[in-house]
Amino acid sequence: MGIKGLQGFVARVCPDACRTVDLREMAEKHRIDRPDFPPVIVVDAMSCIRYWYTPESWACGGQWREYLAVLEDFVKAFMAAGITLVFYFDGVVEEKKRDEWIKRRLQNNKEIARIFQFIKTHRKQPGRGMFIVPSALPTFTRFALKSLGQKTVCTLQEADFEVAAYGLQHNCIGILGQDSDYIIYNTCPYFSIEKLRLDRLVTVMYSREDLCRALGLSLTHLPLFACLLGNDVVPESLLEGFWRKCLVTSPHKNNSYNRRTNILLAVANYISKVPCSYSSLKHLEEMLPLGSDKTLLYRGVESYLLPGQQSPWIPPNATNCQKISLQQQTAMCQDKEIFQLAKEQHIRSENYTIFNILSNGEIECSNSLEDECDTEIPGQALIYRPARQHIYSVLLESGKGGACPLVKEWFVYFGNPLQQPELIQPVQPSVPGGTPNLKTLWFAKGPDVEKQRYSTFLACFHLQDRMEELQALEAPVAAFCCLLAYLMMQVSSLSLEDLNAFVALILCLKGKSAAQLAGLQLAQVDSRGVHLAAVFVRGLTTLLMANSACGFPFRMDDLMPWEVFDGKLFQEKYQQSHRGCSLEELLERNESLYTPFQNLKSFICKACMAKKRTIQSRPRGNGFITGTQQREFNPRFQQTHRSSFIPPYHSQMRGFPWRNPQPQGREYGLGHPDRRRRFYLPPRVIPLLLKPVEKLETWHH
Repeated sequence: MGIKGLQGFVARVCPDACRTVDLREMAEKHRIDRPDFPPVIVVDAMSCIRYWYTPESWACGGQWREYLAVLEDFVKAFMAAGITLVFYFDGVVEEKKRDEWIKRRLQNNKEIARIFQFIKTHRKQPGRGMFIVPSALPTFTRFALKSLGQKTVCTLQEADFEVAAYGLQHNCIGILGQDSDYIIYNTCPYFSIEKLRLDRLVTVMYSREDLCRALGLSLTHLPLFACLLGNDVVPESLLEGFWRKCLVTSPHKNNSYNRRTNILLAVANYISKVPCSYSSLKHLEEMLPLGSDKTLLYRGVESYLLPGQQSPWIPPNATNCQKISLQQQTAMCQDKEIFQLAKEQHIRSENYTIFNILSNGEIECSNSLEDECDTEIPGQALIYRPARQHIYSVLLESGKGGACPLVKEWFVYFGNPLQQPELIQPVQPSVPGGTPNLKTLWFAKGPDVEKQRYSTFLACFHLQDRMEELQALEAPVAAFCCLLAYLMMQVSSLSLEDLNAFVALILCLKGKSAAQLAGLQLAQVDSRGVHLAAVFVRGLTTLLMANSACGFPFRMDDLMPWEVFDGKLFQEKYQQSHRGCSLEELLERNESLYTPFQNLKSFICKACMAKKRTIQSRPRGNGFITGTQQREFNPRFQQTHRSSFIPPYHSQMRGFPWRNPQPQGREYGLGHPDRRRRFYLPPRVIPLLLKPVEKLETWHH
């Protein structure tokens, strides 16, 4: 979070502390001064993500191949200058920051509601002024950078602390990010991602030494300065009275400055006159209305002390509170071997959320671009909860009997006030032969174990009976179908038109470059398509979690959105499908895709039939959702509606003709004559047209 207004204050009031620097020159100087150590910049990735996401389209679910290309260009620019990058990502939300996390999530909800209102009114994406990052962008950025060969670290505590510590301990040439806390830490130089010119590798460096000179402070004053301005430890609400006192006595008050600027100057003036000692800190704590927690200021100052550092405000024999709180003895998982592997994979960004569950049984998920007024689609948090319950069971039961501990979920969705975590009961998946324990899934070897991993993964999505059919597909397509089948089973309002759009997406995406996808233009944007895209992309993170828990039956690279999804392409297919375009148009007149289209769709329909899920045709045409009816929140949402179902295709799936599909000529010309629907049927479905007309809605797609 940093200190509100500090970076702008430095730029306006202390311009000498903002230096334009050439990172190539700094790297060259580093090589001369330290020939045995290559120049390294440590990157606070979470504060850079919104600057990295430059594709024009952001509301439709994410332009993932374009984004991957942007990250590749970013990495190449530094590699060309001989600079090594190390990327840090937040791996936890610390308890002391939970209130701030909740506050931001609730604010994001309001911003997302405004975005959907804009889309419904104007049928287009809002301008960059309303930009929010696509759902799950931080998660997939980690894996994108790993796929580009970069060192990525997922933290065990607050990321800014670990970034500052790494920069200091490894003599990095600097920290790249956008967080004013890096002005406070006594670490290597801090560079702005916002001011970075990638083509020239020029940016602004904020000099804490020059800031201190301008304010009449020393470096040891900065942690106290930050705390008395309000930060992640000391809330601003406790400091208002103190600020008023400082303003009254400040000689620097300037009516041309805003109030926040005058507060910063006044607090600096006050601190400059306070002796640097622990007794001074205690006196300040007695002055402030800290309530029952009189150590708040102490803990705030201490939070800026990096390993090996001391402060005159803190007694030299005091223990540092920055010790990692995630200890084996308090963890939900007591198996040391499993716990250690989960921890190592977490740090190396190789798994997803597994360590958080095994260590303290707590997990969170931020906002998604979901329309709270769409009463037909539950929140993604609820849609994927049954799958998560199975994953929790795989992780926490380890094949043993007895009660399984509850998992605390902080998931953002409409109707959840986030006042406390939801306590979720793990549910054992229906794995043929029983659920293997983690020792088997994670450490055992051999073809039988590979099969167990795969079947356990599928059981988390209620598809354990479909293993042979899925294994016949290329891995990314199999994962896509697994997710789509689960989604169609869980959400009863999803239609045949939605299914057609998703299947056309995965087929048409193959072979398209980032440049081709960037060139795709949409005449308009449909809000329900935006919502479905966000739900689907969040589903991919659920696949990551299941894959991590089950011992990686898939390569993580095969579950990435740039393999199976593109926001604009999905929006195009969604609109085409709902207005009833021909199969030729939907599949871009590529006849080699007709058979895979029917086969993949048949697989989804058969999986739904097995769960007695009826998929109805519900074409929406160009009728964009504009209603403002509020969602009826149902906290019990778990299961799909159960009703009879007749499959649209009766072909036996003897392997999918996916790898080398053969066109079947022009035999798709027969459609339903009465409804002007033009998705065509394979010949074997023709006899079904003799059935009563009222049944055709179920089949003809």
